[in-house]
Amino acid sequence: PEFTGRLCPAPCEAACVLAINDKAVTIEMIENAIANRAWREGWVKPEPPAKLTGKRAAVVGSGPAGLAAAQQLRRAGHEVTVFEKSDRIGGLLRYGIPDFKMEKRVLDRRLEQMIAEGVNFQPGVHVGVEVPLADLRKEYDAILIATGAEKPRDLPVPGRDLQGVHFAMEFLPQQNRHVAGDAADPAVSITAEGKHAVVIGGGDTGSDCIGTCHRQGALSVTNLELLERPPDERSPLILWPDWPLMFRSSTSHEEGGERRFSVMTKRFLGAEGRVTGLELVEIELGERDSTGRPRIEEIPGSTVELKADLVLLAMGFVHPIHEGLVEQSGVKLDPRGNVAVDENGMSSVPGLFAAGDARRGQSLIVWAIREGRDAARGIDAYLRRNGKAR
Repeated sequence: PEFTGRLCPAPCEAACVLAINDKAVTIEMIENAIANRAWREGWVKPEPPAKLTGKRAAVVGSGPAGLAAAQQLRRAGHEVTVFEKSDRIGGLLRYGIPDFKMEKRVLDRRLEQMIAEGVNFQPGVHVGVEVPLADLRKEYDAILIATGAEKPRDLPVPGRDLQGVHFAMEFLPQQNRHVAGDAADPAVSITAEGKHAVVIGGGDTGSDCIGTCHRQGALSVTNLELLERPPDERSPLILWPDWPLMFRSSTSHEEGGERRFSVMTKRFLGAEGRVTGLELVEIELGERDSTGRPRIEEIPGSTVELKADLVLLAMGFVHPIHEGLVEQSGVKLDPRGNVAVDENGMSSVPGLFAAGDARRGQSLIVWAIREGRDAARGIDAYLRRNGKAR
């Protein structure tokens, strides 16, 4: 709850009965307050298993899905090892969420509890690259893929290869490392200091980039969104309890910068190999095509140029990275490129499970935690049915 109370957009509040005709109960703030008090007053304590099963489970990925699964599996009595490719445990909680949204002490105290319960963490181990998946399958009775959906959505327009155009997740982790005290490598460092920064994408990741650019001392920050500006009030066509499409501003937006809607990037402009700007065109969304997507229609005469020294692509993620772990596993994928699983969270390969964004695609932290727990239940049942204790 200390994570969802800080990071979740709270769809539960939109589904609150009071939201039908009034302001909803502030569920997220209440949850956060209770969790903070629970930690402060010592209500949250390690819960090591009373009895061990002798079965071994490996969790690949230490984001919210992997951590939730690992804790539940350990409390069920299994030996659990969590493998993380980064040098610190936490996945996107560590290196994707800026410290101004969640201080890393919130994560560290939960990890300390899990270590006290007997969960084994192995950071700096890239399964599928440095360690073949086959090696883990020899040592563990079940494996959970909880690597997230890290394949970013790209913007393949002319000038994309110019220096200064980066994916958001090339930018955000560097700031988190800086806050953690790590020395930056000037040769690969990405900073908005003294630059005109443009963030393409209007979601949470884009908001995180905006707030980080402000803190690094950007000269200007402009946020571009392909879709039109949402209405200020809930549309009567969006019935309770569905999530209402409304204009929202995060604290990062409130700190400054310009937001532009209904614009599309035609190309990146550059000089001497570096980005210097963008060519934009205003658009309208037309009739939907055969796939259900609205057609994009450019407005004649609306083309403009926008100055930019740094462009951050924050347009979401499409599916888990296939190279390495997923390819080595031989699991079947769903039509969107995510790992396909059955009702127990198991993939097409017996003993190999998946949960979180690796299974459902880019989603909310509350779903990642739920899926991690559901997969842990499936793994626990599988381990108790199959094989002898080691």
